Amino acid sequence: MLGLIGKKLGMTRIFDENGVEVQVTVIQAGPCRVTQVKSVEKDGYNALQVGFGSRKAKNLTLPVKGHLKKAGDYFPQRIREFRVDGVEGFEVGQELTVELFSEGEKVSIAGTTKGRGFQGVVKRHGFSGGDDTHGNTSHRVPGSIGASADPSRVLKNTKLPGQYGNSRLTVRNLKVVKVDTERDYLFIKGAVPGPSDGLVSVSKH
Repeated sequence: MLGLIGKKLGMTRIFDENGVEVQVTVIQAGPCRVTQVKSVEKDGYNALQVGFGSRKAKNLTLPVKGHLKKAGDYFPQRIREFRVDGVEGFEVGQELTVELFSEGEKVSIAGTTKGRGFQGVVKRHGFSGGDDTHGNTSHRVPGSIGASADPSRVLKNTKLPGQYGNSRLTVRNLKVVKVDTERDYLFIKGAVPGPSDGLVSVSKH
C-alpha cells in the first residue's frame, strides 16, 4: 500500500498510441519526504509516514516541530501514513517520487469530495420526486418515512435531507495512463474525488 500525497491539478485529455482520446486527471504526486519509519518491533505494524508540500514553522506546535526535526527541519503541508509489507530500504528524510508508479498500473486514490452543503433527497440520494401534474404539491420531498402503527418510528439509516459531500472517499482500480517524472505528474484515467488543488493520496495495490 505504499503511496504518495499529491495535489489534483484538474482534468484534460490525452491520446494513446492508437490515437484514441482518453479523459485523464492530472495529479502532482510528490515529491514526498519520509518523516517516520514504523516497524512491527517498535510500533506493532510496518508503515511509512510521509509529508507533502511545505508551510511555515510558526504555524506548527512544538511537539510537531520536534517530531519533524528528525527529517531535517522539514515542515510539510500534509502528513499521511502508508502501510507497507516491510520497511527495509527506507529511512527518515528519504524522498519518494512518482517513479514509484508505472504506466498501466492500477492505484487507489483517496480524497475529500466537494462539499455541497445541506441538500434534499433528490440531489443527495437521487430520488425521482413526485409527478409534475396539475394539483400535485409534492415534487422534491421524500414522502412518507414511517408508519403510524408499525414500526411507529423512523428507522435508522432512512435516506433523508442533510449534509452532502465534504467526506472522505476512496476510488480503487484507477489506471495510470502516463507518468511524467520531470514534472512529478501522474495522469490517471477518469475522475478522482475532490476539487482542483485539493490534496489526494495515491497508493499502490
